[in-house]
Amino acid sequence: MAIYHCSTKTVNRSSGRTAVASSAYRAGEKLEDERTGLTHDFTRKDGVAHSEILSNLDIEIDRGELWNLAEKTENRKDARTAREWVIALPDELDADQRKDLAKDFARSLS
Repeated sequence: MAIYHCSTKTVNRSSGRTAVASSAYRAGEKLEDERTGLTHDFTRKDGVAHSEILSNLDIEIDRGELWNLAEKTENRKDARTAREWVIALPDELDADQRKDLAKDFARSLS
């Protein structure tokens, strides 16, 4: 039986988080935060089934460039630089079906 769960969380500077660090963690990648000078390396993180940037534009977007631009654009010390959605995907679906469902959900937000 599928259990419904959906929540949204914000990435706020006031809580000490950055969009670059959060994105690196979620994607299991290594990204450099140009604002702080820190490198966030989560390449050894397990459990990342798929990672992709979706856009309404027909262009490929670099994850590091996107989130560094978000950080650079916001000037306030208490800025909200990103938002993440957490959704439960049914176990009854296979990996490809879960990926397609997550992509459909992400497209509906954009």
